[in-house]
Amino acid sequence: MRKYSILLIICLFQISVSCTRVSVGPPLKEILSANPKLQIVLDKYKDDSLRYKAAVFLIENLPFHYSYEGEPLNNYLKLFELHGKGTMYPDKVLDSIQRACGPFHLDRLEVKSDIHIDPDYLIENIEWAFKVWHEQPWGKNVSFDDFCEFILPYRVGDERLEPWRERIYNKYNPLLDSIRGLPEAEDPKFVSQILMDTLHSGPVYFTGLFSFGPHYGPKVVDWRSGSCVNFTDLQLYVFRALGLPCSEEIMLMRGNGNVPHYWNAAFDKDGNSYRCSILDPTSELNTPDSYWDPKGKVYRRTFSLNREMIQAMGKEAEDRHPSFRYPCFRDVTAIYAGSKNHTLTISPGHFYRSLKNDEPVYLCSATFLDWAPIGWCLYDKQLGAVFKNVEGQVVFRLGTYENGKICPQSDPFLLDRESGEVRFFSSGDKEVEVTLLHKYELYFEPFVRRMVDGVFEGSNDSHFRKKDTLFIIKEFPERLWNVVGVNSDHAYRYVRYYGPKDSYCNIAEAAFYASSADSIPLTGKIIGTPGANGLDGSHEYTNVFDGNPYTSFDFAQPTGGWAGLDLGTPHCIEKIVFTPRNRDNFIRTDDEYELFYYNNGKWVSAGRVRPHSDSLLYKVPEGALLYLKDHTRGKDERIFEYKDGKQRFW
Repeated sequence: MRKYSILLIICLFQISVSCTRVSVGPPLKEILSANPKLQIVLDKYKDDSLRYKAAVFLIENLPFHYSYEGEPLNNYLKLFELHGKGTMYPDKVLDSIQRACGPFHLDRLEVKSDIHIDPDYLIENIEWAFKVWHEQPWGKNVSFDDFCEFILPYRVGDERLEPWRERIYNKYNPLLDSIRGLPEAEDPKFVSQILMDTLHSGPVYFTGLFSFGPHYGPKVVDWRSGSCVNFTDLQLYVFRALGLPCSEEIMLMRGNGNVPHYWNAAFDKDGNSYRCSILDPTSELNTPDSYWDPKGKVYRRTFSLNREMIQAMGKEAEDRHPSFRYPCFRDVTAIYAGSKNHTLTISPGHFYRSLKNDEPVYLCSATFLDWAPIGWCLYDKQLGAVFKNVEGQVVFRLGTYENGKICPQSDPFLLDRESGEVRFFSSGDKEVEVTLLHKYELYFEPFVRRMVDGVFEGSNDSHFRKKDTLFIIKEFPERLWNVVGVNSDHAYRYVRYYGPKDSYCNIAEAAFYASSADSIPLTGKIIGTPGANGLDGSHEYTNVFDGNPYTSFDFAQPTGGWAGLDLGTPHCIEKIVFTPRNRDNFIRTDDEYELFYYNNGKWVSAGRVRPHSDSLLYKVPEGALLYLKDHTRGKDERIFEYKDGKQRFW
């Protein structure tokens, strides 16, 4: 999560709200006292009740929004601009900018509160927002409340403020001229789908490598580069510039990942929302409950502070976790979970200690070796912790916020997505032996699945017009080096791996052996289908025989690719060893690994080792939650359990 400096901003004010149980932000008069120029905005609209309400809405929520400013920000923006040209891989972009400008440090930027916003900027934004709301036929089916939250806001995050509405309006509004007169155009969903089709058809330069800084602003519409949060911003700018309500949906921590996740929601004439993302395989607007990813909790970003949530928590700002200190979001888990929506109850017997009645308890999701709060409830001495609207298939842990940190209050547990049943990961006294093959979920290694139905072939015809099947891959490979036996009495001069349909012939290494006892593979002239995806020609078929499991073949066409050897003379083949294309999350020889198991509120080390093969062997308490860390390189690591002889990541 980003570093929020809202507390510093709020402390500019002497907050005193006597009529509420807790302070929920400075009143309007104190905001105007801090920046008297804002009175210009209210005076301008004193005779226009709707615009006046909109102006008050923005001004009352200014304290909870801010920008990052400073010269280092310009260097940070260069990353996205250069990557958006589509000529360099993101790691090369990062290396190039850091060599020229030095490393980026967020703490070297100045935090500027929106309290000091230019009133002319605010007025221009209000005028443009009302213009598109009133002139577009779909505007009549957008309520004032939705207008305020999802069209009116002048910013989408913590980006540097600059004018954007007119430029983006002029670019995209003409695209809707052909449908503006249709009866269907009165439904925002109909127009949103057409606009989504247009945005989805543009180039996408995706990378999560630059997600260490703030939002980079409306230039995202031009550069189209960055991570899921940046492409969410892109859609927000375009939709809102055209008067179409659009929201940002967020998992404070992805249910099966270590970082937050973002996407968009569009709305229909009845206010129902539909999930969409420029990064999705298709541009279709989908119902929220069709989203398959395990979510835990989902929130909808708003411009306004969720004052009801703050009052319900019953704690002052400094006593709430930063993620819930000034929440500008609403819980929408129920519409995403659908029939899988659960009320999660953890009884007092599962807590490490007794808590006070009405003490806030946080529902935490794993992020690397830490736990991040994604939900909360008030402790009940009779019932324990009762969290409404939770989706399962996620491992949670409970905690309280004390002395500036989350303190564990329960063992980790899995909430089953279908049944809503809870299973705890409790370390027992019995030890079991575990064999580890990778440190991250293979689901995020899409290349391994592309090998299913791939085939190794032998032939004495260089064009393989007549060929024999040596081995067919029937299950996706789960380790770095996969050894298979070949049952054939024939000798072949030509051998190859032929990729299955739509696989781009993704493979990293293949080696053919004349005897199953041999440790040295056969050699020959490398042959195959030339042409590879990528910007620098680094994924050609020759990589399959370079001995490096971290270089690979990525054929330029989805089907028809192959890589092989001309052995010079015919050889019998008894063994094949192959490596799938991968993201370096299998076990690496000689890297230093450390396995942790969760026990009594903390991670306990099971020891450090340097393997001499592509597997690790450990003994750990049965039933424990595990985490494997590579101290040598990489960052993709995730919690897992060892069940039925395999690693299962959560």
